[in-house]
Amino acid sequence: MKKGIVFTLAVFLFLAGFAQNSKTESIALEKEIIKSAKKMGDPAVVTSSMYRLIALEGANSTYKDSLAYVYFSSRKYASCFLMANEVLERDPKNEAVLELKAISLESLGALDKSLEAFQELFDISQNNYHGYNLSKLQLSVKKYEDAYKTIKEVEALNDTGKYKVTFAINKNHTQQIELLAAISYLKALIEEELNRKDEAKANFEKALKIQPEFVLAKEKLDTYN
Repeated sequence: MKKGIVFTLAVFLFLAGFAQNSKTESIALEKEIIKSAKKMGDPAVVTSSMYRLIALEGANSTYKDSLAYVYFSSRKYASCFLMANEVLERDPKNEAVLELKAISLESLGALDKSLEAFQELFDISQNNYHGYNLSKLQLSVKKYEDAYKTIKEVEALNDTGKYKVTFAINKNHTQQIELLAAISYLKALIEEELNRKDEAKANFEKALKIQPEFVLAKEKLDTYN
């Protein structure tokens, strides 16, 4: 009887070790597939392998984060939002994933939910780029007083110089603008809505001092002259 128990235990340990080795090999294989698929520019294969990795690694797999980025890059915003939510269940203060969630919601037209996500992100990060996006969204849904309050908070924050904002000049051209200039420009737009014309003009001028080639700010300032 004792020998039978020992034998059974030995078989169980062998099988457990074999299963673990097999799992480790499967994870390594999927990672190699992802690496090759990325080189070949094949997001479908990348996505498929990431799902297998998540199944192998379990609910806390870091490949959920990676998969959210893949969906975002492919402009699959609904899938990105759903995957971001899964990541945020275990890591609610993950700023990068919160940003993906907020932008995905905005892209899907769920502006109120996007606004909530940007507010949560800005509260955590106190990053002027996140605050700029929050204020811009508040302006777009006509919450002018909230937008003005936010942009004034943003002005008081340090700028890392890391971010630039892309503006559409016309149907065919865009322009990269320094964040500080974009902040002044956005503040001026909000002030126009609040009928603070003199302050708006001053902030359009400020935006141009920061970036003299800022086309939209120049066009706005021309309307005051």
